[in-house]
Amino acid sequence: MVPRLALVPGEPAGIGPELCIRLAQQPRTDCTLLAFADAATLTSAAEALGLPLQLIEENAVAARPGDLRLRPIPNAASTSFGQTDPRNARAVIDALTRAAGACLSGELDGLVTGPVHKAAINAGGIAYSGTTELLAEQASRPVVMMLANEIVRVALATTHLPLRDVPDAITASALEEVLRITDRALRTDFGIARPTLAVLGLNPHAGEAGHLGREEIDVIEPVLHALRADGLDLIGPLPADTAFLPQKLSGFDAVVAMYHDQGLPVLKYSGFEQAVNLTLGLPYPRVAVDHGTALDLAGKGVADPSSLFAAVATCARIAATRRTR
Repeated sequence: MVPRLALVPGEPAGIGPELCIRLAQQPRTDCTLLAFADAATLTSAAEALGLPLQLIEENAVAARPGDLRLRPIPNAASTSFGQTDPRNARAVIDALTRAAGACLSGELDGLVTGPVHKAAINAGGIAYSGTTELLAEQASRPVVMMLANEIVRVALATTHLPLRDVPDAITASALEEVLRITDRALRTDFGIARPTLAVLGLNPHAGEAGHLGREEIDVIEPVLHALRADGLDLIGPLPADTAFLPQKLSGFDAVVAMYHDQGLPVLKYSGFEQAVNLTLGLPYPRVAVDHGTALDLAGKGVADPSSLFAAVATCARIAATRRTR
């Protein structure tokens, strides 16, 4: 059997629903899809695009362009393109947690998620910092956020933190956990027998031997030394301004950045449309699009579906790889 994937469009007023409609037009042999979404929102998106949509039963066969299996998660309020409504925050979160729950139970094999709107969810009275954190809490697992395209994979030692809080968050135990999870995921999910990880320093020039900061000397270097003794192939700490040069990237399987905006701008510049967001460390593969809700584009039919297509293909490939192990 091919992997069975959950598909969650995300913010109903954004481009997520119409990207799912475009996805439903494509025949698939690598997986089956089950959408966790509001039926009326998907129907409106299909009408705006002028594309066929047939919402079918969960066990039905998707045989025609536009066939999409659906597990309904009704919105509290009707959706208008480009206009978020805090009343729908609960439905957005329910779609994520129910789809993830189906993966945790073994009913489904992986989760693909569209973009959500953090401000709309918080305005709806739900404390929310990100889907990565939400899924980690639900699964009671430590996780690592990784973004990837065909050129580079970037894992993050810290994620959604104010910059002033980053140094305190980079502790020896936290960094060790990130490196072990990333190494394990590259082995089990990507089939790399002995991954090579490039680890960036926190400070400019990786601290310049302590003259520009001591985090590299006091925290990062001791962790790398200890993990190398355990068999991990770790290079660094490297200055972030030169680590992404093409001749250096060719020798790495992934880069571990110390904070969100240290590594992700380079990745997005190198191939934003095809980039995906992975949550490493979960009991199931989760892959998301690497873009926002694009409220200004919603309903206009111009949003690029490349990242969602890449997310589904990546999730299906990882789910199939996990089945063989």
